[in-house]
Amino acid sequence: MSSDRVEEINVLKLSLHGRLVGHLVGFKSGRNILNFADEFKHDPNRPTFSLITHPTFPHAKKIMTEQWARNQKLHPVLSNLLPEGSLRELIAQELKVHIDNEFHILSYLGADLPGALIVEPVEPNDVPESILNIHGKVLPIKFDRISPENKFSLAGVQMKFSMKEQDGRYNLTKSNMLGDWIVKTPSTKHKDVPFNEYTAMKLAELVGVDIPEIKLVELNKLDNLPQINLPNEKLAFAIKRFDRENNTRIHMEDFAQVLVKYPHEKYNAVNYEQIGRIIYEYSGNGLADAQQFARRLLVNILLANGDAHLKNWSLIYSDKVTPRLSPAYDILTTNVYINNEQNLALNLGKTKDWYNVSLTHFQSWAEHANIPWRAIKPHLNDVVEKARNLWQDAIKDLPINETHKQKLKEHWSHLHEDFRIKFHIGS
Repeated sequence: MSSDRVEEINVLKLSLHGRLVGHLVGFKSGRNILNFADEFKHDPNRPTFSLITHPTFPHAKKIMTEQWARNQKLHPVLSNLLPEGSLRELIAQELKVHIDNEFHILSYLGADLPGALIVEPVEPNDVPESILNIHGKVLPIKFDRISPENKFSLAGVQMKFSMKEQDGRYNLTKSNMLGDWIVKTPSTKHKDVPFNEYTAMKLAELVGVDIPEIKLVELNKLDNLPQINLPNEKLAFAIKRFDRENNTRIHMEDFAQVLVKYPHEKYNAVNYEQIGRIIYEYSGNGLADAQQFARRLLVNILLANGDAHLKNWSLIYSDKVTPRLSPAYDILTTNVYINNEQNLALNLGKTKDWYNVSLTHFQSWAEHANIPWRAIKPHLNDVVEKARNLWQDAIKDLPINETHKQKLKEHWSHLHEDFRIKFHIGS
């Protein structure tokens, strides 16, 4: 191969809170490289791009001086900004690219990503000389912008969209507006998922879990949806975006990004002790956030949620710099859809079996995460007390269907005695 070959490149500019973070260069070969801007990486007061780039994080300086290079897929901090599953398939169809061509998918979604990062294509004549010098014999080319027209049909298990609410109606966001709600349509595979998630989130809130505003929204109030197949259900689940406030972006990242894992590693890469340790050590209020994290761990057991994987826990940077545990999201009862499911998504005290988990396992979790057990146990006791006192009446008025309700009650009766919830006869 001739060393004189000139490679064509596309370039994306990454910015955060009005600051240039760096440039992502995409080669025709599929390789992509992120270079941080000098003025960003040398500024100790920069906004936090990811916890691994925070000045207090081990090796952050070295991490930012290196090129973040990958083939096809982006670096995990960027890859995890993109949707998975059916929604990614839909976008890839519309863009006429492979589902693993993450560079192009990122460029398309760059105006309304999770958190505050903005990604914009750079015109060939505007590519900085410094970027050209770094990468040698390259030729910037004009980015092929495609404007999808939502003309593909797709059978999604469950689709979720960033939407803008106005006067009680919800519009699929375009490039010139920010979505302020995540709206999840009913599932084509599982029955009554919006009712399930709404119920689980409301029960979680009753026992002290911090959640955003949630709603059930009539499907006929959702505008400009693509042609997706929907079941014969009338309501979608909507959750207020906590990374948006008054049309302003608030930065956040999930724990797959924090731990530099790809989405396919979300179930097996780490355990809850490692997440707890990071929260306790790096949060702006480590103890309060570790206590909230412990509450949610127990709630996932009480609600038979086997899907609390890495991507369902996030840090939020409300002051642009300091990490805090974000409000809860994606809590639902999964064992009503999966036969004989009884496992958490990750290990807790060396077990995933929620019928085996006791206070002893939580004590082991706290000790391995270096969190004082004496500060955690009262919060677990409070969750159990509130669940036993409040859930029996609350579930009568929540929209969970009767079959799911009975299965959840049965689940409560099989938990370890530390957490078992007994219902009065006739309830």
